[in-house]
Amino acid sequence: MKNSLKLTFDNGQTALAIQVNQQAELPNALKEIGLSDSHPVLVVVGGASNISEADFIRIQRLFVEVLAPIAETLGAYVVDGGTDAGVMRLMGAARTQIGAKFALVGVTPAGKVALPSELETDCDLTRLEPNHTHFLLIPGSNWGDESPWISDVATVLGGGAPSVTVLLNGGEITFKDAFYSVNAGRLVVVIAGSGRSADILAGALAGNSTDDRAQNLAKSGKLQCINLIDIESGVDNLGEMIKSLLSTKE
Repeated sequence: MKNSLKLTFDNGQTALAIQVNQQAELPNALKEIGLSDSHPVLVVVGGASNISEADFIRIQRLFVEVLAPIAETLGAYVVDGGTDAGVMRLMGAARTQIGAKFALVGVTPAGKVALPSELETDCDLTRLEPNHTHFLLIPGSNWGDESPWISDVATVLGGGAPSVTVLLNGGEITFKDAFYSVNAGRLVVVIAGSGRSADILAGALAGNSTDDRAQNLAKSGKLQCINLIDIESGVDNLGEMIKSLLSTKE
C-alpha cells in the first residue's frame, strides 16, 4: 500500500487517492483516506464508454432525482468504477448538481487510468471522473480487474451496514460486477429498459433469456428488477426500493 495522494482536477475539485496491492490492505487504505466509519453503501455498476446517447439521457434523471439524493439523505457511501464515462460520469455529475456531500468512491485499475497530473503522458489511459471524492487504485491493466475490488471495497466500507448494487445498462464486465455482488450476498437491483446487460438480466428474471450467465445470476435469488418503460413510475418506485433497502438493518 502506498501513501495517499491529493488529486486536483481541472474543474477545481479535489479527491484523495491511494494505491493498494491486495485486499487485506483495504481497511487500512480506506482509513488512510478518511473512510473508516460504517455507513450504508450504494454500489453503481453498468455502462461506461459504450452506453448510447439515447440510453444515457433516459437514465440521467435517476441519478439526479433518486440515487444522489438518497445517498445524501442516508449519508451513504457510493462506490463505482471511478472513470469519466457512462454511469460513473452520471453519478459524479449528479452529486455536484445537487450540492451533495456524500463520499463517492471510484475503484479502478492503476494501469488503465491517468491521474490529473498525467493526462498528457499516455493517450491510451482513461481519465478519472472529476467529481468523485476518493479513489482506490487497484492492481491491474485490464478493464474488469476492478470488479472483485468494487465488491470488496463496498463490504469493508459497510462494516455490516445495509448495502445494495444498482445495475444499469452495461456490457461484458457488468456481468462480472453482478456476480461479485451476488457472491458477497449483496442484492442487485436491475434497471430494465436501461439497455444491454441490464435488459438481458431482466429477461432472465422473467424466464426469457438463453444467456447462461444471466440465467445463473437470476437463480441466485439476489436479483430484483424494476422497469423504466414508464419512467415516471420507474423513478418513484426505484427511489422507494433503494431507500428501503439501505435503511433496513442487517
